[in-house]
Amino acid sequence: MADSSSSLPPLCERISHKSYFLRAVDLTILGLLFSLLLYRIQRMNENDNAWVVALLCESCFLFIWLLITCIKWSPAEYKPHLDRLDERVHDFPSVDMFVTTADPVKEPPILVVNTVLSLLAVNYPANKLACYVSDDGCSPLTYFSLKEASKFAKIWVPFCKKYNVRVRAPFRYFLNPLDATEDSEFSREWEMTKRKYEELVQKVEDATRNSCWLDAGDDFEAFSNTKPSDHSTIVKVIWENEEGVGDEKEVPHFVYISREKKPNCVHHYKAGAMNFLVRVSGLMTNAPYMLNVDCDMYVNEADVVRQAMCIFLQRTMNPNQCAFVQFPQDFYDSNADEFVILQSYLGRGIAGIQGPIFTGSGCFHTRKVMYGLSIDDLDDGGSISSVATRRMLAEGSLAKEFGSTKEIVKSVAEALQRKPNPQQTITNSIKIAKEVGNCHYEYQTSWGKTIGWLYDSMADDVNTSIGIHSRGWTSSYVSPDPPAFLGCMPPMGPVAMVQWRRWGTGMLEVFFNRQSPLMGLFHQKIRFRQRLAYISISMWGLRSIPELFYCLLPAYCLLHNSALFPKGLCLGVIVTLVGMHCLYTLWEFMRVGFSVQSWYVSQSIWRIKATSCWLFSILDITLKLLGISKVVLIVTQKTTPESRSGSGDEPPQRIDDDLNPSSGKLEIDGSLYFLPGTFIVLVNLAAIAGYGVGLQQWSCKHGTGGSGLAEACMCVLVVMLFLPFLTGLFKKGKYGIPLYTLCKAVFLTALFVVFSVGK
Repeated sequence: MADSSSSLPPLCERISHKSYFLRAVDLTILGLLFSLLLYRIQRMNENDNAWVVALLCESCFLFIWLLITCIKWSPAEYKPHLDRLDERVHDFPSVDMFVTTADPVKEPPILVVNTVLSLLAVNYPANKLACYVSDDGCSPLTYFSLKEASKFAKIWVPFCKKYNVRVRAPFRYFLNPLDATEDSEFSREWEMTKRKYEELVQKVEDATRNSCWLDAGDDFEAFSNTKPSDHSTIVKVIWENEEGVGDEKEVPHFVYISREKKPNCVHHYKAGAMNFLVRVSGLMTNAPYMLNVDCDMYVNEADVVRQAMCIFLQRTMNPNQCAFVQFPQDFYDSNADEFVILQSYLGRGIAGIQGPIFTGSGCFHTRKVMYGLSIDDLDDGGSISSVATRRMLAEGSLAKEFGSTKEIVKSVAEALQRKPNPQQTITNSIKIAKEVGNCHYEYQTSWGKTIGWLYDSMADDVNTSIGIHSRGWTSSYVSPDPPAFLGCMPPMGPVAMVQWRRWGTGMLEVFFNRQSPLMGLFHQKIRFRQRLAYISISMWGLRSIPELFYCLLPAYCLLHNSALFPKGLCLGVIVTLVGMHCLYTLWEFMRVGFSVQSWYVSQSIWRIKATSCWLFSILDITLKLLGISKVVLIVTQKTTPESRSGSGDEPPQRIDDDLNPSSGKLEIDGSLYFLPGTFIVLVNLAAIAGYGVGLQQWSCKHGTGGSGLAEACMCVLVVMLFLPFLTGLFKKGKYGIPLYTLCKAVFLTALFVVFSVGK
């Protein structure tokens, strides 16, 4: 497939981003934290309980910064060389592309349609591609929309490839008007294609409002009398590429599936849907590589599949150890600046160890690795070793692991032995594909335990990633410019809180389950620093406790007249530490093109998330570990931003101030998510007010004196970080704090003040 001659230039190269200056800054901050802890330990007997609580919180911050420093020590990524790929690869490997959706209301079908259209139109031979859409909501509306999209795809795909359109999601491409100087032939085709897309959108909107189209024919009979949580398996081939010659006018295979669901059966959410996708695709096309994309993340770089192939097909870097290629998630709207920063620095840092962590979308997997293959099962040439072959292909072995269906066993054996895909009619596999979607198919098999997407956590991506790295595999990080995939995130508010709570809970599930990075320290093949990275990611939710306490400590000390910070010259340690951290994080933001205001808003949002939704994540995991309740996945609302500008050939721009990540606006409702933030603001305002009017107890009951200006300044800083709640006190509507939330917060604040002053 690829020329493996060592004399030829590589298809990709590893780029190191090591900076000795940044290492020095990280170590300096680490040293300041150590010196602060040492000072607190030396003065322990001279201060009260607040000093002890501060010591414990700062110890947590020290541990977190130590992990971050280890993770960021040697950042790296891979740069593919597409010009070399076409010269050396004559027969590209097949790729199966997966899209998952679960709710046509929260995940609008037109959003799914655009993601699918962008996948069908990538720059890759159409006869080597197949797109599978898993609909866990069993929605006839979603199926109808995809059928209509397949008709438009026959116009859209040739248009994109003929004119080399970069962004291949039409809802983004057609945002900008056509340039008047464009070629007349292109103008005519552009206008015709746009008109056809608008007709597609109109059909989907009409179908959403009116269900009469369900009587259009027998094709929708499978959806009759079905419910999202109670229906049989549905597998429908929407479009089959029967020509299979790779012509630019061809459209790849396109398949709709919805696995069986029954009320009393466990379905394992997205991970279960992904494993069904793996089985169905194994029966129909059995491609050696698989791409999974969330339904709201479209392809923004048409050559993304070729970029991934540069990694997989590069012989000189031993690609047989590369299990997956992860592209960073980027967004064209909403509050995701801090998420982009995390990927830019921590993501590259982890990539420089054993490889990036699988983040759930925009990732190319190798099928044989998802089938549980270990690095020890390969010989020097990258093929499965004879010993592993005898063990895995022994009579009954594959059937026990993957299910007793003969066709599945055959497809798994072919995938493990890297046999080429037979060119066959995929419709012939529909009957058996329905069987492997049965609720009880995975019973007493290894699906979700050691093969496929792993269960036992809502963060199935991180859970699966640990399983892959534990078997000795590496992964690769590719961050192209422009970004390979772009998606949308909800504006900061109740929906975003639900999403972050789900992520935090899922990470904590990983931290406490059998895949925990704390387990298998000596017998697993995860490198030590990679294990530290997983520990850092999976314990995100636990940060909420020291964050919450540290936001309340300055107010407590100010009201109680006890010292929180050192006096005199030693106070310089705190000032230097806070100043260096602010400048350091500000530099990280500005280096990737974000503004000072964006940095400030992101710091505020991070504190809000840490003290609210992550706090509820701890409650979720505690109730689960105690066996009181189970964790339930809630699908978050996705939106299609029709009013936002940005085009296929220009960076997206954000024009709606309410959804601008730098606006600092926070939608607030009556949910408990917004009670901690309101409480924190009121407590610190009460402390500042007490200090300002001289109501502080000036009697020095503690050895090193009472509180003072340093504690008051810290209270002001906390209020600034929770500014959306401060402004919410004086606003009405979706940005104002509801009266009953405010009443609860006032009551808690009064208790806090009485406790602090009277203790």
